[in-house]
Amino acid sequence: MNPESLMMTHGYKPELSEGAIKPPVFQTSTFVFKTAEAGKAFFEVAYGLREKADQEELGLIYSRINNPNLEILEDRLSLWDKAEQCAVFESGMSAISTVMLEFLKPGDLLLYSRPTYGGTDHFINHFLKEIGVEAIGFRPDQDEADIAKLLDESGKAHKLSLIYIETPANPTNELIDIAMCRRLADRYSRSDKKVHLATDNTYMGPLWCSPLEHGADIVIYSATKYLGGHSDLIAGAVLGYAAVMQRIKVLRTFLGNMASPHTCWLLLRSLETLKVRMEQQAHTAERVAAYLKTHPKILKVHYLGCLAEGSEAYALYKRQYTSPGAMIAFEVKGKEAEAFKFLNSLKLVKLAVSLGSTESLGQHPATMTHVGLDPEMKEFMGINERLVRLSVGLEHEEDLIADIENALSLV
Repeated sequence: MNPESLMMTHGYKPELSEGAIKPPVFQTSTFVFKTAEAGKAFFEVAYGLREKADQEELGLIYSRINNPNLEILEDRLSLWDKAEQCAVFESGMSAISTVMLEFLKPGDLLLYSRPTYGGTDHFINHFLKEIGVEAIGFRPDQDEADIAKLLDESGKAHKLSLIYIETPANPTNELIDIAMCRRLADRYSRSDKKVHLATDNTYMGPLWCSPLEHGADIVIYSATKYLGGHSDLIAGAVLGYAAVMQRIKVLRTFLGNMASPHTCWLLLRSLETLKVRMEQQAHTAERVAAYLKTHPKILKVHYLGCLAEGSEAYALYKRQYTSPGAMIAFEVKGKEAEAFKFLNSLKLVKLAVSLGSTESLGQHPATMTHVGLDPEMKEFMGINERLVRLSVGLEHEEDLIADIENALSLV
């Protein structure tokens, strides 16, 4: 069956919960073992001391390790990406940082795409740098040969341990070729050290792109966004193959940054409407982008549905995605003052960071989500003072366009 059908029931047995049609919130810290032998077996698997035997399930131990709400959610999320395992975290940044801490050690090299979310960029260029992890960033307009040259000329290619990409890029919607990055990961892997490829798929959600099918080892989401989609929770998720995910889950156990039972319960509710929400948001975004593209006060629209047919970016878009998504960035004629005037004049669209929720949100990346970047780096990555980012929600398309039209008339 299709994932949207299984979101209602998969992984949950009503007979274990008094017949409740939906999973209750398992608000408990610990679980009772039937025997001491069972407890021993559960801990051996949870701590990575041995692999699970065939047909063996990891028993419930302690809610820092596992919880029914967490397990049901992870089972359901795995369906969308056709992943072997999933790990859910208390935030998107905790998911990102846990992956990086597991696969990067002092002296290692990280290759990553730029632009990327401001929090991720800060973690890479400040925290990781301070613990001795070096990083090399590359732009979407650099091809495989250019990136290989960057690595080779750095003299550090032999230290490469992880490639981390965000595609489409936040906030410019530029694309990175996942298959190309897979080839680079394989090229620099050694018999004693595999280079892993992690892809932040938050902009596309699990509906419009399946990074594992294009060669990624790890898929990361800010589950706050489309997966949650109601601006009422903070969460993150990591998905991938069993061997990789076991490492991530063991580290999560000791960092203690798994999602709470209540957060998982909220996400389970949201997953039931994920497809209909995302499809409607994408439909509305196409109409909004078409309006913006012809407006005299808009210099440029950064949206996958506006890519020129026949271009390399368009070919990559058609190969890697099934929809242009619901994220639009655009440049207002003028400078920061004009961009601020536009944002301050919006009524229906709310001025707030985040994305992928039921309400439409607008923000100014250069002074908000990406404020921590050096001015020269922001300009280099196309995050200029004219740029506005819009996350399209579930409002009626005519109302959204009218709100934008009114705000632009005041600029």
